[in-house]
Amino acid sequence: MHLLTGTVRTYPWGSRTAIAELRGLPTPSPRPEAELWFGSHPGGSSTVGDTPLIDIIASDPESALGGRVCSQYGGRLPFLLKILAAAEPLSLQAHPSLDQAREGCAREDAAGIPRNANNRNYRDDNHKPELIVALTDFEALAGFRPLAETVRLFDAIACPELERYLTMLDSDPEHEETNLRALFTTWITIPAATRTALIDKVTGCIRRTIGNTDIDPWILDVLRNILALDERYPGDVGVLGALLLNKINLNPGEAVFLDAGQLHAYVSGMGVEIMANSDNVLRGGLTSKHVDVPELVRVLTFRALGDPVVRGEVDGEATHYPVPTGEFDLTRYNLRPGSSTVVEHDGPVIVLCTAGQATASHGVEDEPLVMTPGTALWIPASDSAVTVSTSEGSELFVAKA
Repeated sequence: MHLLTGTVRTYPWGSRTAIAELRGLPTPSPRPEAELWFGSHPGGSSTVGDTPLIDIIASDPESALGGRVCSQYGGRLPFLLKILAAAEPLSLQAHPSLDQAREGCAREDAAGIPRNANNRNYRDDNHKPELIVALTDFEALAGFRPLAETVRLFDAIACPELERYLTMLDSDPEHEETNLRALFTTWITIPAATRTALIDKVTGCIRRTIGNTDIDPWILDVLRNILALDERYPGDVGVLGALLLNKINLNPGEAVFLDAGQLHAYVSGMGVEIMANSDNVLRGGLTSKHVDVPELVRVLTFRALGDPVVRGEVDGEATHYPVPTGEFDLTRYNLRPGSSTVVEHDGPVIVLCTAGQATASHGVEDEPLVMTPGTALWIPASDSAVTVSTSEGSELFVAKA
């Protein structure tokens, strides 16, 4: 086992305080710190000492990953663990399926587009199912809302300019996917001037609607978010897209899972995110980065997502988050002072500390390793079980393949 140093990614939507404060560093940070990566992705491998984890794994994949993981995932660590801190909304986005990622990556490679080019859609050939567990209050847009609820939302807004689109909102489950596709693709492709005029009319009606004391709380939350998005990205197609998406508010410890093709945007807050080892993002709005509308629509699934929240399974000090993917398994531990847990494994493990202090040892004469918030532990498959203990209490996330 070894201490693992994360790689900071600086994006405009990141926070100048959240990650720095968690790590005990001066604030504000020089640049917005959006993500702290723990893994071996070529775009930002973590390090053990001065050696990138990707190189450590490549030098002896069997020892690092174990036979099962090495064989199943081609000698690559199958997951990427992050701390994410959003001070502003992320782009409206979706991720491809595995087949779509392989085809898209090969297509862009053949076209001679460098993997790090700004106009690149597919930076690798992997899919990106992802789970995020809130560390603070966390807001997100996650998956298309059932159409029956969207009709209620439109009725509450009472905007005449929206009424022409009500014909696309037949909430019959048999037509839901077709109708969502028709409405979203209409909105995402209308001329910019028409879109801006529509958004201005909608936001004007929303401002009047918010003064209604009888409005349902979930509708009020959605409408306030629409106004905030329009203030940050005036006239952006993502403002219209947000009218169709579930608005989710997570408390610390609660989680959301998003599979391939599910449209989403994280709005604000800090969380621990784990995903298949990929950086593939198809964007449709709320961003200054590369947007490829046809490619986004091609990978989207238009099935409504009734409830994207993952209910953690609590067992004492551990909360496990079940997900329908094999690349990763995540458990959160809230260890009380004087408590400990044994990390047993047959594959690679990363243990991330997000609060308190913990020590890790093999139970032999080796010097224990100390984890503080924002630091992590790399446990290769060849290592024996590791005991993690705390004298003052700590919060840990254990990621396995």
